[in-house]
Amino acid sequence: MTPPTHILVGTIGRVFWMRVDGRGTFQNSLQAKKALQRVITKGVKNLVVDLERCPMMDSTFLGMLTGAALTLRESGGGSLSVLNANQRNLQLLTSLGLDHILELDREGKLWADERAAACNALQNCGETNAECKEVQTQHVLSAHQALAEVSAANESRFHDVIEFLEKELEAGTAAVSS
Repeated sequence: MTPPTHILVGTIGRVFWMRVDGRGTFQNSLQAKKALQRVITKGVKNLVVDLERCPMMDSTFLGMLTGAALTLRESGGGSLSVLNANQRNLQLLTSLGLDHILELDREGKLWADERAAACNALQNCGETNAECKEVQTQHVLSAHQALAEVSAANESRFHDVIEFLEKELEAGTAAVSS
C-alpha cells in the first residue's frame, strides 16, 4: 500500500516553500495548486517546490506546476524553483520541456540559506481536497492544457487526454442542465 502524501508549506524568509512528502498526483495536485495560487495572489514572487521526498509525479501534478509557473510569469514575474528532484522526476520535467519555465536546481545550490530552515518551518498546507467531480475534472483538464501549451510535442502527447476530459465535462454539464 502506498503511504499517503502530505503537502507541507511554509514561508521561509522571502520564499514560499512547498515540500511534497510522497507522490505528486492528481489526488493532491488541486490542494497544492490552491496553496500556490494563494501566495501568488498575495504577491509572493519566490516559490520553491521541494521534491526530496517525492518519488514520482503524474502528468496532472506536472501540469499544475506548469500552470503555477505560467501564472507567476503573467503576474509580473518571479521564480518557481524545483529542488531535490530525483532522476526520474528530472527526466519527466526535462522531457516535457518544463526546464524552460521552471528553475530546476540540479546542483543543490539554490536557496541555500532557506534549506536548513525549511525542515523546522513547514506544516500541513491546510487546503482541502473535498471537491466535486466536476471541479476535479476541470483541474485535471487545465493541468494538461498547461502542459500542452509548453510545446508542440506536449500538445500531441496530451491531445487525447484533453479531448477525453473536455467530453467528460460536456457530458456532465449536459446531464446537470437537463
